Amino acid sequence: MRTVRLRSLPAAALAVAALLATAAPAVQAAPAKVAAAPDIPLANVKAHLTQLQSIATANGGNRAHGRAGYKASIDYVKAKLDAAGYTTALQQFTSGGATGYNLIADWPGGDPNQVLMAGSHLDSVTSGAGINDNGSGSAAVLETALAVSRAQLAPDKHLRFAWWGAEELGLVGSKYYVNNLASTERAKLAGYLNFDMIGSPNAGYFVYDDDPVIEQTFKDYFAGLSVPTEIETEGDGRSDHAPFKSAGVPVGGLFTGASNTKSSAQAQKWGGTAGQSFDRCYHSSCDTTSNINDTALDRNSDAVAHAVWTLSAGTVTPPTGTVFSNATNVNVPDNSTAVTSSVAVTGRTGNAPSALKVGVDIKHTYRGDLVVDLLAPDGTAYRLKNSSSSDSADNVIATYTVNASSETANGTWRLQVRDVAAQDTGYIDSWQLTF
Repeated sequence: MRTVRLRSLPAAALAVAALLATAAPAVQAAPAKVAAAPDIPLANVKAHLTQLQSIATANGGNRAHGRAGYKASIDYVKAKLDAAGYTTALQQFTSGGATGYNLIADWPGGDPNQVLMAGSHLDSVTSGAGINDNGSGSAAVLETALAVSRAQLAPDKHLRFAWWGAEELGLVGSKYYVNNLASTERAKLAGYLNFDMIGSPNAGYFVYDDDPVIEQTFKDYFAGLSVPTEIETEGDGRSDHAPFKSAGVPVGGLFTGASNTKSSAQAQKWGGTAGQSFDRCYHSSCDTTSNINDTALDRNSDAVAHAVWTLSAGTVTPPTGTVFSNATNVNVPDNSTAVTSSVAVTGRTGNAPSALKVGVDIKHTYRGDLVVDLLAPDGTAYRLKNSSSSDSADNVIATYTVNASSETANGTWRLQVRDVAAQDTGYIDSWQLTF
């Protein structure tokens, strides 16, 4: 997972305007009867990590962009996929004067107009082998792809897997892929699943809250294991899902924590050590094969497969309720006071639901500058999004869930947005409440 704050996309990203011109299809819920995903063998995932460690050790101790260790890592993954029957392609780009590579692997079959992607970044920082960050995600996605081949899965949607280069330099590889994807092809992406750091030694269990169907798919899986989850915030906008989300593609994923500190409450429900980072070796030389929590890696690898099997099947649209919306643009002034957009809710009885859905579409050139709240008719504020100096992605396109059961449903609800930092501008494009 990268830490660099960038204000603009690479110069090679020329197609973003065309990408945003076409809306992406929403990820759809699978039908009730879906073939269960296989158990992903932990030993297989760890064998991939051992190979990535060996590659780093043989190439200056890292697998960073532009270094021999990264190209050897790409070659290792590609050889496994080629042998398993995938159609693979290396996408080449340049960053910092060095050649980088994305690896894209397509499984034959499935609806070509409904493409489900799963991916992870394969590069490390220069200071270490990057086994948790992000050998863990890369190995789990690879083993899931190999499990698809072993099962000869015939999903309804077309499956595509990806391993990104130069993520640690600012999501360079994934941005390059999205920005150079024709708008017609981008419109075929039904969803993108991202896996960045899923074996942290002092692990937490965090789920992205971007697309509600993807989010619930992961939550349901962990609920079946009686493992509580929390919404992922530490890496929001800092990994390879961000370019997809900015282009309107439904995204989701998993994370086990990086440099943030595990609280006492988190240690009580997940185990581990309170007051200590989720990964004390984050971006360090000690991020080796000894820096992995086997239980977390095993659970998350199985969750990857569960999501791929579930979300690639079926075409049933999730049920919707009554929608109240406002599509009038409201400018958000740079580094200034908050603005609001109102929605009048009428014809309801009693209180708002405990799982009120708040759909937000804010166009902005640096989403980390924004603080977003939902204001109930009585003025009570519900925080939807905090600002983050490290969240360099464009736009806030998300659906949030709010427990508004203490609020009267009827009345004027407002979306409040404030820009708390200088240099970037935007506007509220639209928003909605689903009761």
